Amino acid sequence: MTIEEIVHGESKNVEFKVSLPKDSSKYTKTIIAFANTQGGRLVIGVEDKTRSIPGVDDDSVFQIMDSIANAVADSCTPQIVPNIELQTIDEKTIIVITVTPGPNRPYYLKSKGKQDGTYIRIAGTSRPADPEKIKELEMEGAHISWDELTCIGYEATEAEIAKLCTDIMQYRKTVGLSERKVTDIQLMNWKLLKKTDTLLLASNAYVLLVSDYFPFSKTQCAVFKGTERTVFLDKREFTGPVYEQIEDATAFVLRNIRLGATIEGLVRKETYELPIQAIREMIVNAHCHRNLTDASCVQVAVYDDRLEVTSPGGLYNGLTYEEIMSGHSKLRNKGIANIFHQMGFIEAWGTGIRRIKQAAEQYGLPAPDIQVFDDMFRVNLYRRPLSEISDDSDKTSEKHRRNIGETSEKPHGNIGETSEKLQKQSGGELNDTQRKILELLSVDAKLSAAKLAKLVGVSGRNVEVNIKKLKERGILIRCGSPKSGYWKIIDKKPLD
Repeated sequence: MTIEEIVHGESKNVEFKVSLPKDSSKYTKTIIAFANTQGGRLVIGVEDKTRSIPGVDDDSVFQIMDSIANAVADSCTPQIVPNIELQTIDEKTIIVITVTPGPNRPYYLKSKGKQDGTYIRIAGTSRPADPEKIKELEMEGAHISWDELTCIGYEATEAEIAKLCTDIMQYRKTVGLSERKVTDIQLMNWKLLKKTDTLLLASNAYVLLVSDYFPFSKTQCAVFKGTERTVFLDKREFTGPVYEQIEDATAFVLRNIRLGATIEGLVRKETYELPIQAIREMIVNAHCHRNLTDASCVQVAVYDDRLEVTSPGGLYNGLTYEEIMSGHSKLRNKGIANIFHQMGFIEAWGTGIRRIKQAAEQYGLPAPDIQVFDDMFRVNLYRRPLSEISDDSDKTSEKHRRNIGETSEKPHGNIGETSEKLQKQSGGELNDTQRKILELLSVDAKLSAAKLAKLVGVSGRNVEVNIKKLKERGILIRCGSPKSGYWKIIDKKPLD
């Protein structure tokens, strides 16, 4: 403890006491709260309001230290072993009690019992934990992941199992991972399913990956006017398998940010104002590390100045802000994390925040803002002002500069706007698959047929047939090579 830290005052991880309270529960509950969260230091001999340092009496300092050790041993369960030491600040003696995050959660006061005597740190104070938080602490202490528990009453069907296995294999192929056969046996090995003599039991992770069974499993997306949550320009709510929610939410963001164009040689290159990798990583992280015992949902918000992704639940099992920024990771949802890794959503453990920062740096964007709250985790990726983007595009033609953000700056109240106009222009009906293909390609012109099939929810052959029909009707053409080219939607007359 330094004088600078004392001047900074109390925080989530620091609490001051001018003297040792006669009622030991007034400080043992703080020690318990530290052990149940990210750890902390209780300092005896510092006045919390003025930050003055009267210190403790040198003649009784060792007696005080013994009293603290005895009170913690007698009052707290499971056992907490804090580090109790003396320090001298401005020639005054203080006692610093350092508590590390405990592995045997929940810790509580014996006299009050687990339900009433469990404390956690919230905004610099020690408060009783509610039943939901106690349940999460119990799972942390038992090293149990909620998503690995059996979902009582849910029946796994052959159709669901087949679709999940197919999707996992397709994702692996899309991202270039080694091919592997995925069957119900593999899902059992991954602890998504468990077979008994007569039943096939589904884990919570399995249910999250195949259905909208849990009401909290959804992604709320919105576009706001300005920089505050006041005026909605557009909003959507995506449900269903979590990996499909990630795809839908990513597409939503891309529809609502600017798409610019530059000329490199003879090639016109279109680039989103925010790196797609960072957008996707933010949404994947939010789902992978969210607290699934919290009834809230993942939120994705687009403002004039930033993209904001919020995940329910603070940091997990004693993980600190400094640790996540340096690449440390603790898995809250082991089942979901493993499948995301198998599908290529997660490249390596603990690298998500680092990749978001690197992508922003490569794009010349401000450093992302990582915010940790008691009950949520938030990442802000900042957009550059439109004036800066225009200045950077001086090398492009005036026509291309005018097109930056031309479509995406409009409120997207009508998602099918593009395909509806093209349908009128083409003089014939577009089927649902064709409309969805055009909507997706209007957002990302480089989507492959396999990716389109996954997003639309049809077979690859179905997509290929409909793309051929769109090409025959002069609505869609392929520019560039099959591997690195892009699709271009042809407007037979200017759109409104």
